Amino acid sequence: METETFIRPNNKSKKKQRSPLLTFLFLFTLILLFFYFKNFISPSLLPLSKKSIPIIPRPQQCNPENRLQEKFMWYAPHSGFSNQLAEFKNAILMAKILNRTLIVPPVLDHHAVALGSCPKFRVLEPNELRYLVWNHSIQLLRDCRYVSMADIVDLSPLASYSTVRFIDFRAFVSSWCGVNLEVICSKDQNIPSSLSESLRQCGSLLSGYYGSFSGCLCALKEDCRTTVWTYKKDDDDGALDSFQPDDQLRKKKKISFIRRRKDVYKALGPGSAAESATVLAFGSLFTAPYKGSESHIDIHEAPNDPIVQTLIKKIEFLPFVPEIINAGKKFALQTIKGPFLCAQLRLLDGQFKNHHKATFLGLKQKLESLRQTGQKQIHVFVMTDLPMVNWTGSYLGNLAEDSDAFNLFVIREEDDLVQETAKEVMASGHGLKLGSVSQNSAGISKHHHPQSLTDVLLYIEEVVCSCASLGFVGTSGSTIAESIELMRKHDICSG
Repeated sequence: METETFIRPNNKSKKKQRSPLLTFLFLFTLILLFFYFKNFISPSLLPLSKKSIPIIPRPQQCNPENRLQEKFMWYAPHSGFSNQLAEFKNAILMAKILNRTLIVPPVLDHHAVALGSCPKFRVLEPNELRYLVWNHSIQLLRDCRYVSMADIVDLSPLASYSTVRFIDFRAFVSSWCGVNLEVICSKDQNIPSSLSESLRQCGSLLSGYYGSFSGCLCALKEDCRTTVWTYKKDDDDGALDSFQPDDQLRKKKKISFIRRRKDVYKALGPGSAAESATVLAFGSLFTAPYKGSESHIDIHEAPNDPIVQTLIKKIEFLPFVPEIINAGKKFALQTIKGPFLCAQLRLLDGQFKNHHKATFLGLKQKLESLRQTGQKQIHVFVMTDLPMVNWTGSYLGNLAEDSDAFNLFVIREEDDLVQETAKEVMASGHGLKLGSVSQNSAGISKHHHPQSLTDVLLYIEEVVCSCASLGFVGTSGSTIAESIELMRKHDICSG
């Protein structure tokens, strides 16, 4: 009798039959993605991998017949506006010391580009930071939201100071990259592929992804992990900085960086390899005091150079353009109409969001002291990132409810004052008036889409706070509060 053998199917080894329909849909999706990235995503906005960048021949910008006559300096601003303004001041100083024309950057969106932490030795490489700034700057142009730092900060006193030279980023890009930026600002995200490719290549070059090119581009690799820039301090040029990574940080993060102090004039000025470059590109120029030293730039005085010493004093305070200052004064005089206190309360961002009680304490103490003077109703201008709908249950909500004792004032983005000021700022076009390159030759149009109005609310609020005759209460550790204190010191509300 024969025995029948039953073989059970092995589900693991059996190949599943793929449906032709699924295969078709998969391939169709890949094709759609390919055309989307090709036609709707600008190559200039795609991050570049170090491994994907080949060694290239000498770029056309570096050929003698195409080389620009001036020598320029570029850098990579980042973080919020107050940090960007601090970097801009440092850039002005560096450009003067090195006798270079400073490329004036746009105002970047708040924290669109982040550096990292210098004290923790965890920051982006300079070429990565520069490329992020380039990408964001181009995106601002494409979105019709580009606003130059010179559109917000009044550079006219410095521009008339003959030893400082400026050029708008748009004008520089037009000349250096050989492109016309007229068509880049469009609601239609399709821009000519040739323009996208030119901007991608130009941004990669300027950022230092291809390295430096003798006599053309010097893309610096120094950052706060390795270098503290000084000026005419011969005794410590090349010396170790007092702040170094401690043993615990070295072991935990495997850090091998050594911070040295370098004289920027000796390292990058006459006689140096960088001096002949048409463009000198820094990374971040942000610095702050830390453990008895500076994180990146230690140039607070120049007793051996009267011109630079004068400039250091001039850039300590750079006022806003007249359109913004006038708007802040107008609100103080015509809306508040009397003595008032300003409260700058940063409650939602970063380190501040968990310290509401401590932030409100200073305001509470100030108001109590004012009430003791016998004032029946105290005017208070409130500058805060906490939306009014969320005031309920907070100290601000309590103040708003006590209308007999306190009269609170705020400015909102949709207010006519803000919208009209934004239009005036955009119409003035201070940025494109810098240097010798005209708006027309840069290929820039004055026509803006309605959505392109810049957000000037923060700047107007700072001006209003600088006019507060009853005093100012700021958030401890906020760079915005520091900016307002500086404005109050220079009494911009007088006159």
